[in-house]
Amino acid sequence: MKRSTDRILTSHCGSLPRPRELLAPLHAKDAGDAYDPDDLARRVRASVREVVRKQAEIGIDVVDDGEHSKSSFAHYARARIGGLERRNEPQRYLGTATRDSLAFPGVYEEMRVMFAARAEKIGRPHGMQAMVCCGPIKYIGHKELAADIENLRNAIDGLDVEEAFITAISPTNLEMYLPNEYYRSDEDYLVALAEAMNEEYRAIVDAGFLLQIDDPRLITYYNRTPGLSLEDNRKFMALRVDIVNHALRGIPEDRVRFHTCYSVNVGPRIHDLELEHYVDLMLKIRAQTYSFEAANPRHEHEWKVWEQVKLPDGKILMPGVVSHCVYQVEHPELVAQRIERFAQVVGRENVIAGNDCGFATAAAGDEVHPDVAWAKLQSLAEGAAIASGRLWR
Repeated sequence: MKRSTDRILTSHCGSLPRPRELLAPLHAKDAGDAYDPDDLARRVRASVREVVRKQAEIGIDVVDDGEHSKSSFAHYARARIGGLERRNEPQRYLGTATRDSLAFPGVYEEMRVMFAARAEKIGRPHGMQAMVCCGPIKYIGHKELAADIENLRNAIDGLDVEEAFITAISPTNLEMYLPNEYYRSDEDYLVALAEAMNEEYRAIVDAGFLLQIDDPRLITYYNRTPGLSLEDNRKFMALRVDIVNHALRGIPEDRVRFHTCYSVNVGPRIHDLELEHYVDLMLKIRAQTYSFEAANPRHEHEWKVWEQVKLPDGKILMPGVVSHCVYQVEHPELVAQRIERFAQVVGRENVIAGNDCGFATAAAGDEVHPDVAWAKLQSLAEGAAIASGRLWR
């Protein structure tokens, strides 16, 4: 994995605004409904070419396909995992109370209505039907993954980019989205999911791309589980860190990025798990680069945690320096200052500039308007150039 050896490299955490016309067929595919596969494949190829070109054009060094073949960062796996049964009921994790929603019920009711309206706008019901594990888990997504790999390889051909990555969901998140009715224990189920996803992870790395593991549930579980103590939450996390590492077996650490965040949740978020309470566990994950939220008003101050935590040798931080939950476009000078804080603490070569969370992570549509998302990435690139000029002068 390339480091910031002579300037601050730029990247992002994966999801970029999809063309509106892709949303309905992508959702249908991942929900198991009818769609035209040939037409969707053609549209996805064209969309990936365009989104990669845009990234290169504005100066993003480490690019991806924007997740344009997926309705969301997680739901794509419903079509890639065998052993599941579709149920005529809503997904079971939906509607559960969180610490934040209990503290701010009016705010979260407005958010629920807003997401329902977005779903209606693109012509589908809000949410998907439940998929439940009722048999042995196995990976069946080889064909779709091969298409993703080919699309990205063709899209970067001839472009001036440093590297490219492909995102993949963690077993921890699949455990939440795909409840278990087959395996005897949570741990048995997690191991089965890890062994299935290892096939996807290996194929991405074997194809020459960086692998990014997406794992928001690792740190959102605390907010989603009112009454859970910090000690019990750390036990939950420790097991799932071991499971991620099991899923990464046989994969070189220096080809892996790990991303965690607090999900979309453009809310008050006073109950987010703080970095100081999980940073040691995150650093046990067998990745070289760690991507996390550091640009929004709830977490920007946490850069100081790294004054107390020693970054292990060979590791890289990819802090968010622009945020998905603040609609103002960050000034490039502010972006530069955020980068410089981290560079001064852990070393300039150990920092890649990123964003807090995906700009289009949910099947309901774009959380950030495409024009704003691209302006934020432009500011990220400009801020990295400013910081580089000062850090290497």
